[in-house]
Amino acid sequence: MFSAPKSILITGASSGIGAALALHYAAPGITLFITGRDRERLQTVAHQCTDAGASAACWVGDVTDAEGLKKWIYACDAESPLNLVIANAGVALGASVVNGLHQAAVDSFNINVHGVFNTVHPALEVMSTRRPYPVINAQVAIMSSIMGYAGVARSPAYSSSKAALKHYGQALRGTFRAMGIGVSVICPGYIRSAMTASDTSIMPFLISAPKAAAIIAKGLARNKPRITFPWQMILITRIVINLPGFVVDRINRPWSTTRLEDQP
Repeated sequence: MFSAPKSILITGASSGIGAALALHYAAPGITLFITGRDRERLQTVAHQCTDAGASAACWVGDVTDAEGLKKWIYACDAESPLNLVIANAGVALGASVVNGLHQAAVDSFNINVHGVFNTVHPALEVMSTRRPYPVINAQVAIMSSIMGYAGVARSPAYSSSKAALKHYGQALRGTFRAMGIGVSVICPGYIRSAMTASDTSIMPFLISAPKAAAIIAKGLARNKPRITFPWQMILITRIVINLPGFVVDRINRPWSTTRLEDQP
């Protein structure tokens, strides 16, 4: 049912995994609706998609614009009923001083969590009204992270926002299963992208965005509940989340980043 989506909407598609996913799906007979904040980069991705034979339409905007995003999603669905919506847009924000913790957390949740709400809720609204019932060929994907498996000392705001998405996506999957709408949560490890290019910390098992897109697309076609990769990170996270608290206290440190206690 989910193996051949024809109408696909992707947020955060101007770079990284979002752009790689758009290019992965781009083919004759495919309609792509992509959005991002950088007009030039987004249009470049759109041109690459049309060169591959797909139809591509852009909306330059921010996922925190709830009303604007909702109107665009409704308009996209009216033009070509959406089969797959990937809520990918997100940021990795941190704080190097204690006074920066609050703003980093607020901004992270506004974009990573509320931005996903602003995307998937309108998508689920239009999908759930279709007939026949249960709905056929309708799916939503939420981009979490491997860091969403545990609260990570090096990135409290980011890891916590991604944890919220992981749990929310799992809950939505159960809520909409009987309606025929698939919901999957994507938990990638470190991906080579603009987000990680300026990061000087250790990033084990780093993989390319095109490879990540291929893994994600394969998992979505199978309607997997959770798409976590690479396999090495799956093993590590399963071990970590089952460790006793006193062991976690010893290893959960802001490694490879400047510690808050070392700041002036």
